[in-house]
Amino acid sequence: MFTGIVEEKGTIKKLSISGTSGSIMISANKVLENTKLGDSIAVNGICLTVTSMGDGFFTADVMAETVRRSSLAKLTAGSEVNLERAMAADGRFGGHIVSGHIDGTGKIRSFAREENAVWIDIETPPQILKYIVEKGSICIDGVSLTVAALTSDSFKVSVIPHTSAETTLLGKKAGDPVNLENDVIAKYVERLMNFRTETTAESSLTMEMLETLGF
Repeated sequence: MFTGIVEEKGTIKKLSISGTSGSIMISANKVLENTKLGDSIAVNGICLTVTSMGDGFFTADVMAETVRRSSLAKLTAGSEVNLERAMAADGRFGGHIVSGHIDGTGKIRSFAREENAVWIDIETPPQILKYIVEKGSICIDGVSLTVAALTSDSFKVSVIPHTSAETTLLGKKAGDPVNLENDVIAKYVERLMNFRTETTAESSLTMEMLETLGF
């Protein structure tokens, strides 16, 4: 599990995609501290398993589902990526619950500066947009951000200078894809609300019950 608080920006040294799967090598420093083979590192929000590591780099395998769901295959050697180690049990929960399982991609529509912050407008497909709520959380390329505005086909976030400096977000341009992970709670609630048993019996979970419980 991750929190969406990026620890450092790494650089892709090698990306080998054959068909729809492959491997990636990334240069990094901080995320290698106390890391061992088999540990998880989020790369632009994608949970990848460390398969080898050396002085200033690590490698990971990339499966077909990851390539289909994310923008990873559009990157090249030299591309910067956001990196975060899996959360330690005694660590601070600075962002929100991030699984590292990408739901899909969005496309940056525009940037607009407002005093010390920058607004990013991201065009988003309906299957992702339906889980997004104003003032809720969204993970964009591994960065935990608060949704500041919604339209019928996009959402906006406002990025402060610290986030701008520590992540790759403002190094992108209009038209670039970004990895998106919705708040996992919304997906579980939808699943419970729509679940039916093999005998088509209705779930005991109702809207009234959710309201009573504070949802």
